[in-house]
Amino acid sequence: MFQNKLQVGLLLFLFLLLIGIRAGESTFFYDPLLAYFKGDFQNQPFPKLDYFNYILHVFLRYFINSISSIGIIYLLFKERQLIRFVSFLYAGIGAVMLVVFSVVIFYFAETNKNELFYLRRFLIQPLFLMIFIPALYYQKKIKVQQKVV
Repeated sequence: MFQNKLQVGLLLFLFLLLIGIRAGESTFFYDPLLAYFKGDFQNQPFPKLDYFNYILHVFLRYFINSISSIGIIYLLFKERQLIRFVSFLYAGIGAVMLVVFSVVIFYFAETNKNELFYLRRFLIQPLFLMIFIPALYYQKKIKVQQKVV
């Protein structure tokens, strides 16, 4: 019984951490594009920013979201092989997206605002968690059904 309470408490903590990151994004992270993308950004010039600092903060936010998301997935599924696979996906996808994001923001920000908006969104929000949980649940359900048949 204590094990379940601990797991529920940890899940709640990790979800609250994700919510806290989102709620305090303007306080904890350097992100001048927050206000920019809330307005009519298509008709506004791209703001000046400290590229290194900005990319560092985007990476930091992606890293914290990823660790929290991997923790949530572990608590839900409890399979080490699955956690290795998900960790590999987070690292690989994150690395590729961060490189593409860096190139777009440094060289093509003024002309590729929509691409920048969506790349940034995938990096700073835990969208992969919302994709992985249903996919992993479905995969686990298929595995169980195959063993029964």
